[in-house]
Amino acid sequence: MITVRGTVTVMTDALTTLAAWFSPAFPIGAFSYAHGLETAVRNGIVIDRASLSDWIGNCVAQGAGRSDVVLMATAYRDPQDNDVADLAAALQPSLERHLESTAQGTAFTEAVAEGWDVPVAGPAPYPVAVGRAAAAAKLPLPETATMYLFAFAANLVSAGIRLIPLGQTDGQKVIAALQPLCHEVADAAIAADPDDIGAASLAADIASMRHETLAPRLFRS
Repeated sequence: MITVRGTVTVMTDALTTLAAWFSPAFPIGAFSYAHGLETAVRNGIVIDRASLSDWIGNCVAQGAGRSDVVLMATAYRDPQDNDVADLAAALQPSLERHLESTAQGTAFTEAVAEGWDVPVAGPAPYPVAVGRAAAAAKLPLPETATMYLFAFAANLVSAGIRLIPLGQTDGQKVIAALQPLCHEVADAAIAADPDDIGAASLAADIASMRHETLAPRLFRS
């Protein structure tokens, strides 16, 4: 019975740590990035709940969401591997997406080191920084991967609510609908390796490139 309680306590601590790290309040500036979504809204591609759900679902399953989890899992298993950090930076399809990943990675590394006393080698792009930190804190990889993806999707929903605009209830419906996909993609991605990375999210990549000259704009990507 003591063993069971101990296991439950450890898992609870891990989940609350992950909830804090992926909270919108965590100081990495995630709220200022829209991953190209602002361009898609401005061009009339994303206009309502259904199109927002489709757009984000593609980013999760066929774009940066899946690729990031593969990179994160690689960094988790070998935190000293600097090649994965270089690969993560090189895979960014635009200047703004490069900024999105590297700036958040730097901010995350600083926040977990100072606020949680978790040392992380850096600087590194965001998924690599998360993988290294989760390994150092001995957090479970499957839960880390799922919550990483869920936070990624939720941040884009928040951007969509502001950009379309969309009601809060519709935003929650999108998040709920994407939850099973986040679990599915996370499970598959942590079983993959960098050689398996591939993407089919050209619309999102092109949108991020075009966002560089979009004016006026609310987001940094």
